[in-house]
Order: sequence, then C-alpha cells, then structure tokens
Amino acid sequence: MDVIICGAGRVGYGIAQKLSSENNSVTVVDTSASLVQSITTDLDVRGVVGHGSHPDVLKRAGVARADMVIAVTYSDEVNMVACQVAHSLFDVPTKIARVRAQSYLQDEWNDLYSRENMPIDIIISPEVEVGKAILRRLNTPGAFNVVPFGGGKVSLIGVRIAEDCPIIHTPLRQIPDLFSGLHAAVVGIKRDGEIFAPGQDDPLEPGDAVYFVTRTEHTDRLLNIIGGRSSKARHIVIVGGGNVGSYVARELEGRSGIRVRVIEKDKDTAEAAAEHLKKTVILHGDAMDAAIQEEAGVAEAECILCLTNSDSINVLAGVMGKKIGAEQAFSLLNEPSFHNMKEELGIDMVIDPRASTVSSILRHMRRGRIIDLYSIENGKAEVMEGEVLDTSPMAGKTIRDMDISGGIAIGAVIRDGQVLAPEDSLIIKAGDQVVLLAERSALKDVEKLFRVSMEYF
Repeated sequence: MDVIICGAGRVGYGIAQKLSSENNSVTVVDTSASLVQSITTDLDVRGVVGHGSHPDVLKRAGVARADMVIAVTYSDEVNMVACQVAHSLFDVPTKIARVRAQSYLQDEWNDLYSRENMPIDIIISPEVEVGKAILRRLNTPGAFNVVPFGGGKVSLIGVRIAEDCPIIHTPLRQIPDLFSGLHAAVVGIKRDGEIFAPGQDDPLEPGDAVYFVTRTEHTDRLLNIIGGRSSKARHIVIVGGGNVGSYVARELEGRSGIRVRVIEKDKDTAEAAAEHLKKTVILHGDAMDAAIQEEAGVAEAECILCLTNSDSINVLAGVMGKKIGAEQAFSLLNEPSFHNMKEELGIDMVIDPRASTVSSILRHMRRGRIIDLYSIENGKAEVMEGEVLDTSPMAGKTIRDMDISGGIAIGAVIRDGQVLAPEDSLIIKAGDQVVLLAERSALKDVEKLFRVSMEYF
C-alpha cells in the first residue's frame, strides 16, 4: 500500500513506524526539516519538506500513485485542506484527517465531510479516543486497559497479576473449570518486557501483565476473582483543561455522585473550559503548586488525572498528587520511554494517546473482514475482531483442528449476537466474528485465517 502521512510529530511518527514495518511504501511530509530528517533516519520511509496541504508538495510526495493520505498535523485546517486537495486534484481513494476541535465534530455538522463538500473518508479525534479510554478505565477500576469489541458484548481487559492472585501457577486450560460459567480467555501475557500469545499449558506468574477477553457482563466477576477490583472513583481532580481534560470532565458531569475539579494554568483555556462545563469547578493555577492541588481537594481525591500537553508536568503533578493524598494518579504520556518507568515514578496508570490514534487508523486500514482492531504494547501485538468467510480455513473446523500457528490466541466467538467461549470443540461457522490476539510476527497468518488479501496489510 502506498501511503502519504502529513505530519511528522508523535502521531505521524507512530503511524509511519507501524506501516513501514509491514512493508508499506510510506512518505512523510512536514514543514520541519529536522523532523523529516529524524523520521527518515530512524525509519524506512521517504521524507518531503513542505506544507502538507500544498498541491505541489503533495505531488512531490507521490500523491498521484497514493492509495491513502493520512493528515495528522497539529492544525485541523491543514489536515482538512490536505484531504480536500488529495481528493479534488489527485483522486486519492482514502483520506484520513485528525481533527481535534470539538466544534468540527458536532453531529449537526456531519454533512461537512460528504464527497460534495469536504471529502474526508475518516475523521480521527485523538482527544475523543483518549477520553473514552480514560472513562473506560475509571469505570473499571483495577484494570490498566479496557477496550470493547463485538459492539460492546466482549471486552479486552488488561490486569496486572499480584502475589496473592488465586490463579497464579495454574495452567490456563484449568481456569474455566475452577470458575464455572466465567468467560475469561487469556490471549496475551507480558512478561520480562515481552508480550506473547500463551498456550493452554502456560501458567500465570506474579508481575505478569495479562490481557483477558471476557464477556463484558463478566468483567466485575473476573476482577473480583483475580483481586483487581476496587471501588469506583467519586472525587476526581483533572490537571489540564484542554481538549482531553474538558471532554472527560463533561462526560463525568453526567454521572451522579461524582465530583470533578479541574486545574488549568492558562487563563484563556481555563475560561473556555468554564464556559462549556456546567457542574465542574475550574481552578486557574499551576498544578505544580502544592497549595493549588490542596485547594482542588487532591488530598481527598480517589484519582488525579494529569492530562496536559507536557509529559513532565503530567508525571510530576501525578507524583505530587499521590504525595498529597490522592489514592491513584493517571498520567497522559506521549514519550514511550516513560511507559516502563511508571512503577518507579509512582504512577498507577499511563495513558498513551498515540496508541489510541494509531489503533483508530489501523482499524480502517485492515480492510476486508477485519471489523475492529486495537494495538497494544507499542505495536508488539494487535487484538482484532474479524468475520469468518466461507473461504476461510477456519470455517467448518473446530478450534482444536484449525491450523493456527504460534503467536495467535482466540478470545471469543460471536455468533448471531451470542458470545461463545473458545472451547477446543467449538466449530467455527461462516459469519462468525472471532476476537483474537496476534503477535506482530503472526499478522500474515491472520490474513490467511480471514482470507484478506495481503495488499491490505
């Protein structure tokens, strides 16, 4: 696939890294010569210095032969115009734009993105994606990641295994027998820094980060069993009143019994947040000032969410919040090197905005019968939901008899709206939706399972 990415920032870099690793032809466009030089040095991609919405720059980038343009610069307007130019002048089949401003995303303006007006095929809003991820985690305390699949019928739940977990050292095949009626399939284990799809004889060990696929209504029971369940936060302090912070606060305002306060250093941003938030208290001040955190009630808060544009502020404000008395600290961190340091830093949960955005874009690139997708552990694995075709080698076979290579683990099968556990004797039928985890090395094998042409990978 021939892809042009406009924007060489964190998101553009992450997308380029993922797509180039899968042997796609990638060209990155950015006005910053240093960013272009950096990305072309690190990755196997072409680089063009220039404005991503200018026709001559896109032409130099090879837009005439491009299958897709992904516009993820920091400017919504540049992203929109880049897609318009790619469509109107070069007839690019697929245009994806990152749009941050919530005004552009209101339902009443949906017609703006039609082919007759501004022909953008897919709108990606990182702030909304990250906000939804934060809300899911707040709603499922004890899990470090929660992602819905199958229209919400099943969930991917990430949980860290403690020393007192009752199922440590137990082979995975025995877990269903221990807890009758519980749908909890382990599809991924991160151990010693590496993630893998486990076999049925593999045990869980203390310190493992484990990814379960479970029926959504079984989530509470699963967390209670493994000891990860805790009470939901009722008093929340948000550091940062920008797009992400305001989105999360606005959603929390609609939930009864929850008190939210926002700390915002920039006066204009604080005033804008105050205009849109009706029940939330906005404090204009520096979250690095302990007195401001205390005024916001951090000492009594179950959770402090640090959602500014600065990784360092998000880390330090979270550490300070924990010291003042907050039970948990969630920090939004763009820099991947920070993610493995959260235990040392005292951060309870790291929010990776790039992972949410990259997953959203890959969801639309994995065409054919790949319905949904989420990239985990910096792209080392993907959890997918795919539809089984008549031509699939899975159709008509039991899970036991399917030729599934290592690196793939099935978590659930959805048939006619019903969630089925991936038992060895289950016969897969055409039309089933299968939720599975695939290690990066096994993505080509997933293509064979769902009979999707490799051109889409």
